[in-house]
Amino acid sequence: MTIDFYYLPGSAPCRSVLLTAKVLGLDLNLKLTNLQAGEHLTPEFLKINPQHTIPTINDNGFSLWESRAICTYLVNACGKDDSLYPKEPRARALVDQRLYFDIGTLYARFADYYYPSLFQGLPKEPSKLERIDEGMKFLDGFLEGQTYVAGKNLTVADLAILASISTFEVVEYDLSPYKNIGKWYANLKSTIPGYKEANEDGCIAFKELIDSLQKK
Repeated sequence: MTIDFYYLPGSAPCRSVLLTAKVLGLDLNLKLTNLQAGEHLTPEFLKINPQHTIPTINDNGFSLWESRAICTYLVNACGKDDSLYPKEPRARALVDQRLYFDIGTLYARFADYYYPSLFQGLPKEPSKLERIDEGMKFLDGFLEGQTYVAGKNLTVADLAILASISTFEVVEYDLSPYKNIGKWYANLKSTIPGYKEANEDGCIAFKELIDSLQKK
């Protein structure tokens, strides 16, 4: 089975999909998509994803976007078991809650605070940084006495939040006050298969983009 994956390595949502594929042992057909060149706006891409966003997959005619939906689909379609996205209702609900926390709180607050400054040159708003701090405190609390963010084993919630946390590290957000996050982060970086290729290299690409924008 060949799944086309339209992506940019620097994108945190794209990296969460790459991490999921690595853990599943799945080789995606990588299709680097240059947004600056408008490759996401071509008629061919719009047929796949009229919302013209990345990441996007095309699984033999079935197209899907939104990274967290893609991650859960890959487990459901390609996983040897359901450990990454459990079928048991309460276990799955906890994973879903953490995924929604990531998209609605953690990564949303990252984007709200950093993106206007990085991409539009606007001043940063201290109140929005306080909201990030609050989100980090929530996550640190989730991880109190826990090895993973949603249950007793690694799930797609860990992979999505890992992509987000590593992006905070790229912009030099101070993670040191959050001891549980730090322990969890170090563990995942050292144990997830293909971490460098799936996430670390993309973080480097994102850092290079930031550095180039700041020089303009």
